[in-house]
Amino acid sequence: MKTLVKAARDLLGMTQADLCAKTGIPLITLRRIEGRPDHAGLVSDETVARLKAALEAEGIQFLEDGLVASGPGVALKKDNRAYSISGP
Repeated sequence: MKTLVKAARDLLGMTQADLCAKTGIPLITLRRIEGRPDHAGLVSDETVARLKAALEAEGIQFLEDGLVASGPGVALKKDNRAYSISGP
C-alpha cells in the first residue's frame, strides 16, 4: 500500500501535510506507511483504510490486479519494472 498512497498523493498534487490535515492522521504515521515496505504492526488497518477512503473521495481509484480504471489515469504493468521515473 505504501507506493499506492504516495502515487495517489502525487497524482492529486497533495503533500503529506495536506493528506494528514484531511484525515487527522499524524504526519509520522503517514511517513511510516510511505517509508517502510512493511508497516505491519506499526500502523493499524483502520488508519490505512482512512487514508484510502480520503484519497478515493478526492477521485483516486485503487485497482487490484486485473481491474480496469473507470477514467483516465496511470497504472504499473506487472512485469515491466525495468524503468523508473524520478521526480525533480
